[in-house]
Amino acid sequence: MVADLPASPAPVSAGAFNVYTGVATDAVAAAVIPTAAQLGLEPPRFCAACGRRMIVQVRPDGWWAKCSRHGVVDSEDLETRR
Repeated sequence: MVADLPASPAPVSAGAFNVYTGVATDAVAAAVIPTAAQLGLEPPRFCAACGRRMIVQVRPDGWWAKCSRHGVVDSEDLETRR
């Protein structure tokens, strides 16, 4: 039995916007995701819920990103889901 995982914080969960490009996910033309993001080397730059640009701080052991509407998410919070 797999334990239920808590939902991802809004800024990086599956949402209406791509977290690397800010383009709406229902847009007809699919946005190209940067190679570094595909490899997991790039932090999210846009909020998945609202598409706003986030404040991002990269540190040696990870990153944090803050949406002005949806709060802060830290890469350490996501490590438990890997």
